[in-house]
Amino acid sequence: MTDPPSKSQRAYEVIKSRIVDGSYSPGFRLVLDQLARELQVSPVPIREAVRRLEAEQFVQFERNVGARVTGINPTEYRHTMQTLAIVEGAATGLAAPLLSAAELARANEVNEGLRACLRNFDPLAFTALNREFHRLLCAPCPNPQLTELVSRTWARMASIRDSSFTFIPGRATESVAEHDELLRLIGSGANEAEVELAAREHRLGTLRAFLARGARTEEDQA
Repeated sequence: MTDPPSKSQRAYEVIKSRIVDGSYSPGFRLVLDQLARELQVSPVPIREAVRRLEAEQFVQFERNVGARVTGINPTEYRHTMQTLAIVEGAATGLAAPLLSAAELARANEVNEGLRACLRNFDPLAFTALNREFHRLLCAPCPNPQLTELVSRTWARMASIRDSSFTFIPGRATESVAEHDELLRLIGSGANEAEVELAAREHRLGTLRAFLARGARTEEDQA
């Protein structure tokens, strides 16, 4: 029997989930006493949770203001997604001929789960399944250094913001269709370079959608 999460851990999970799902938008001020009352804990575990989120760059402290939700830095997001497109694309290409029939079938099942998510869109559930889909396609990669780079870049993306689909939900439908194409290519025995290119363009498509959204927001505010 596992121990229940600590008060600090529970506060961390609640606050982080609200940041990731957009309930606490960039710039939102975290009032520690209010959160303590809401979660029925003392301010101490709330402060511990917020400090942890600050270390993960979800929260930043401002003098005379307190803790605020960090916005996504477009430049950092772009650089990290470009890196992910390169390393994950390469890992997917190398892994493709090593995927077993069972692994490919499981990836198809996960993508069907993603398709089902589109009906009542939940960006967090979609992101979790999306991460599982790409993990399955990269898992047989025979290059451990490349696999490590992929894992590190996934972790970096999570620290920037777990779910891009919170900000660009319209991208989700395109993403599922691109997964279909990736699975078709792998299932047909396409060569490594072709699979790598498709996987890379898939990630870059998400980046382009995010940057286009930012450009539209700037125009609306002008």
